[in-house]
Amino acid sequence: MSELPANRPLRRLGFLTIGVFDPADPVAGHESTLETIVLGERLGFDSAWLRSRHLQYGISSPATVMAAASQRTSRIELGTAVVPIGLENPFRLAEDLGTVDLLSHGRINPGFSAGRPMNVDRFKDAIYPHTFEQEDFDYARLLRFRDFVRGDVISDFKGTQGIEVFADTVQPHSPGLVDRLWYGAGSIRSAEWAGANGFHLLTSSVVQGEHGDDFAENQYRTVQAYRAAHPAGEAARVSQGLVVVPTDSASAAQRATYEAYGASRAGRVGVPQGPKRMLFAADLIGTSEQIAEQLLADPAFRSVEEVAFALPFSFEPEDYVQLLHDIAERLAPLLGWTPAAAASAAGSTGTIPGEDAQEGRP
Repeated sequence: MSELPANRPLRRLGFLTIGVFDPADPVAGHESTLETIVLGERLGFDSAWLRSRHLQYGISSPATVMAAASQRTSRIELGTAVVPIGLENPFRLAEDLGTVDLLSHGRINPGFSAGRPMNVDRFKDAIYPHTFEQEDFDYARLLRFRDFVRGDVISDFKGTQGIEVFADTVQPHSPGLVDRLWYGAGSIRSAEWAGANGFHLLTSSVVQGEHGDDFAENQYRTVQAYRAAHPAGEAARVSQGLVVVPTDSASAAQRATYEAYGASRAGRVGVPQGPKRMLFAADLIGTSEQIAEQLLADPAFRSVEEVAFALPFSFEPEDYVQLLHDIAERLAPLLGWTPAAAASAAGSTGTIPGEDAQEGRP
């Protein structure tokens, strides 16, 4: 593009983890994920996001992990990026997430994807033995979930039956949760759908190459299409998720690991993958000053005010400690971010000025 958009200073800092565990000791991996979230809150991060992985050695039940994290933290928001709605029962998921949101005092930010779930043909008979061909894997399933969370009437009976009292809406109902729903879009079509239906937008390190082979240009166009379709326009919330690996306080061994990781993935950058021409973002590895310079030259980053930087899933827990410290203490301040703890010390309630308190953010 010929001219970069005006830069929006970073106002909300998040990180994303897949929560990898050793199948021989899954407890240790889940505990490590919870400890990472606790550290994120202590460092002032605004949000922690969980990937959802099925039949893999990562987080398969983000609602459960968020519930556990909510009892070990008091401020940091907890999100999913993303839950494939095609593998969920929208009714039961609405009950679970409503419960977790209440337990967290309104800190849950569920993010979703629609469409045919990855590898579903390999296990479809295990979850939909008789109904797979009739299942709706498109947007309608997600909209049903939204209706349940919103509190729409779904039963024709409300009242007392014997000694049992019944509601006609999904319980428990958590006011405000419906205003904190996100959609992970990788194409113009899905971004426009998310905007038109009032979801917040998650845009990650993978995007469809509909406008050439440059990742940044395609991601920027996706953000613009989303805001053009959203009732809030330029004020619509977008979170960008890229892999950033600051090396400021890394040891020599960690730097070597990070450089090898980046080199192993560099060959896919700028090369469209598959029939949908999916493009991958480059991993940003270097000092905080170097990464900040690259981000400030990225049109998509300049057009958003919040991020969920992805922690590489193959790293060790001690690497995540170093990365979170460098992101919060060195990189993010270069991008205009102020830690939540600092804002609180200055007399803030933690709410960004001008934001709607009804959205449930602490």
